Amino acid sequence: MRINKYIAHAGIASRRKAEELIKKGLVTINGKVVTELATTVKSGDIVEVEGTPIYNEEKVYYLLNKPRGVISSVSDDKGRKTVVDLLPNVTERIYPVGRLDWDTTGLLILTNDGDFTDEMIHPRNEIDKVYLARVKGLATKENLRPLTRGVVIDGKKTKPARYNIIKVDPEKNRSVVELTIHEGRNHQVKKMFESVGLLVDKLSRTQFGTLDLAGLRPGESRRLNKKEISQLHNLAVNKQK
Repeated sequence: MRINKYIAHAGIASRRKAEELIKKGLVTINGKVVTELATTVKSGDIVEVEGTPIYNEEKVYYLLNKPRGVISSVSDDKGRKTVVDLLPNVTERIYPVGRLDWDTTGLLILTNDGDFTDEMIHPRNEIDKVYLARVKGLATKENLRPLTRGVVIDGKKTKPARYNIIKVDPEKNRSVVELTIHEGRNHQVKKMFESVGLLVDKLSRTQFGTLDLAGLRPGESRRLNKKEISQLHNLAVNKQK
């Protein structure tokens, strides 16, 4: 098995993140630093990442309703609470599939399956992510239309999005809009709304592919079942055909 795949299967990181660790010289096999991505791991080899031995684990998948004020990371050098802290009884080394901003709430998947993570976050697989945004300003078909064609943020055009205006409050100069995208760029939803003159002051992800938050209050989580995992995998595979 290739070293990047072995690291992903051990629940350390996705394959792409594993490749970064390898290139930085942070991976050893039997005490020797590995920098070649084509290096293979054989039975009996001792693999370490940043000095810690790693082993293949049972694959696990969790759905979390992330509350506001929690970091979408495994650890935080500032001592802030992370999404992993919300699942204290999980013994596997799980990590979030993608990220939600500190002040963004809602649906987040955590797993130790690197291949699954790559499937879920790769833009080519076009898995829908649905967000509910409260914005400052009055949402109209006219000012939201550019989002359906793609807007330029950080020098790169976004893929076409879908929107649904839920509520417009002229007195408070505020609107609620549902936005569906299938990318996952940094602060993307906030920047997309900002590009059309609307400032997000509250944001939640309500759906990810076939999953929603039914039955989960903020901070609660549950394990995904085999059917749910299979449905997500099929979404990714079908987009590749």
